[in-house]
Amino acid sequence: MKFYPKVIKAIARDVIQKLTADKDIEVETLRISAAEEDMEAIMREYVAMEERVNAATREAMERRKCDASKFAQVKREMADVRGFKAGDDGIDFIINQMIEFLLVSRNVEEVFSDDPTMRRKINLIIRKHLTMDEEIDREARGRLKHLQEGTTAWDIEYRKTVEQLRRAKGLFS
Repeated sequence: MKFYPKVIKAIARDVIQKLTADKDIEVETLRISAAEEDMEAIMREYVAMEERVNAATREAMERRKCDASKFAQVKREMADVRGFKAGDDGIDFIINQMIEFLLVSRNVEEVFSDDPTMRRKINLIIRKHLTMDEEIDREARGRLKHLQEGTTAWDIEYRKTVEQLRRAKGLFS
């Protein structure tokens, strides 16, 4: 799961639009962009927290002299130590933050729906946008069938291919 800048803006816009259209929340027309920026800020802070965990993971791997194949394992350790939620837990964390913020934001006039209703709608929006990463992974792997996965050559070509696909789709890591 990766939140790209373009995806963050789209998710924030879609969340506010959906919840407003469905009368789950009320936002004054002049405050819609501010409410969207609030949702963006939540996701940007999550991305910043993830980057801090990634940096700590890289440092720990250097100290331990681990190879790149251990990144996911070491990252889980670093995330647990910091109380960082990743994957589906990360999505739940972001959704909880969004709902809490909707309840206290000066940009939201009123919240009419209960948490489970809004949680379900926000979850669908986020997952719709984040499937882009999975599509890029599938496409990159499909293009690299001529290389054996796990080799250095495959790793290098995979990163290059993913970067090309992200750029082609307007996403930036």
